[in-house]
Amino acid sequence: MTGKEQGGAAVVALTDVAKHFGSVRALNGVSLEIRAGECLSLVGHNGAGKSTLVNIVNGTLRPSSGELAFPRAGDAAAAKAGIRSVFQELSLCPNLTVAENLRISHSALRGIGWRRKAAAEIGQSLDTVFPGHGIDPMVTVDSLTIAERQMVEIAIGFAPRGGAAELVILDEPTSALDAGIAEQLLTHIRRFCAGGGAVIFISHMLGEVFDVASRILVMKDGLVVADRAAGAFTRESLVAAMGHVAADAPEESTASERALGDEVVRTDRGLSARKGEIVGLAGLAGHGQAEALARLYLGSTSSWKSPREPRMVFVAGDRPRDGVLPLWSILRNASASILPRITRHGLVDRAAEEQVAAEWKQRIGIRTDDLANPILSLSGGNQQKVLFARALASTAPIVVMDDPMRGVDVGTKRDVYTMIRAEAARGRTFLWYSTETEEICECDRVFVYRNGTISAELTGTDICEEKILEASFELQETGT
Repeated sequence: MTGKEQGGAAVVALTDVAKHFGSVRALNGVSLEIRAGECLSLVGHNGAGKSTLVNIVNGTLRPSSGELAFPRAGDAAAAKAGIRSVFQELSLCPNLTVAENLRISHSALRGIGWRRKAAAEIGQSLDTVFPGHGIDPMVTVDSLTIAERQMVEIAIGFAPRGGAAELVILDEPTSALDAGIAEQLLTHIRRFCAGGGAVIFISHMLGEVFDVASRILVMKDGLVVADRAAGAFTRESLVAAMGHVAADAPEESTASERALGDEVVRTDRGLSARKGEIVGLAGLAGHGQAEALARLYLGSTSSWKSPREPRMVFVAGDRPRDGVLPLWSILRNASASILPRITRHGLVDRAAEEQVAAEWKQRIGIRTDDLANPILSLSGGNQQKVLFARALASTAPIVVMDDPMRGVDVGTKRDVYTMIRAEAARGRTFLWYSTETEEICECDRVFVYRNGTISAELTGTDICEEKILEASFELQETGT
């Protein structure tokens, strides 16, 4: 079912829109309409053109050719046409309060008492989208967890801001949210669209796509390759339309068939791991998992000098804060972990650096024609691939991963799972925090966190959604 068949009035119309960045064709002639009352999900692998498309819709980019129109708003610009965007890379100002961040996109808030009005408006929006959120509008953003910052960004997107939102673009909006909070958002999306609003929903979590989308548009290499009602797809047909055929996980990589070695990690708070083991950290977001990994990593690696053979390496999920080096090239970002190993007398062996980066570009599928390009020229998912390449290219025997699959497409996820199991089979140890149950089920042993402490240790068939949720919510009672 196309946009015209959905029935509502067109909010946005694109006609043969193309966007070129030099020789790179990010969009290759896209025509579509987004109509009131529909939730259109954009699906495709990292670098397919999804972010370029929505950045044209929201006015961030101008088309190289073709036409963009807002039929319900005449010649108005995107912002005045009620087009809102919630970006994959969070855009909040960390030194400002939640209320002050609303003011950035709401110029009508001015005069005496504007902060009080802003706090009331963002508080109401948070209450509507995320009931029971517990976020104080007057706290600074840098004091919030990444999940809370994501919630604030989403609430700003749906807030009135002096006029009703007509179309809200959500780019990987649940990537930092746990299942319960994500379901609150999906419920609000359905309610918003039922009330006549429109949503563009970008997610690599296919379960969420099928849960919320009324229509799915599949992109590949800057082209629309499928555009149908959500019910016309199955998970298998959707993955096939995306053009990726991922191999199933090899049986020999399971923990029962790997020879786990001696214990290599043991903290005073109960977290442990053996050589060759994949250990998961689960539970509701913000309950101490990221902090536990940070303590472990910083306690093992903090030094004024990087060792030639590091003990641990870190894969960040919060790319802008902890991951990418924004002023550096893709090559320099990918090779940062191996520099001590390829440096002699203070000089970096550039040939060795380029060889390692090229190898991992191929192995993990980083979509670029030149590793010398800036890291920020990549899509968010491809930036995350660079962080994986940086970690796995090192010789560190322990890999610490803080929700690392944010914004990574389903095909790449499965490929990374396979690489992780292969590395574990060679004796590498992984400590892996994830908000996705699917990823936690890839682990050999799981520690569930609740209120900053470990509430359960799961192995074997106990590593399942039911047991994880049980340990996440229920108080552990002592005998009487």
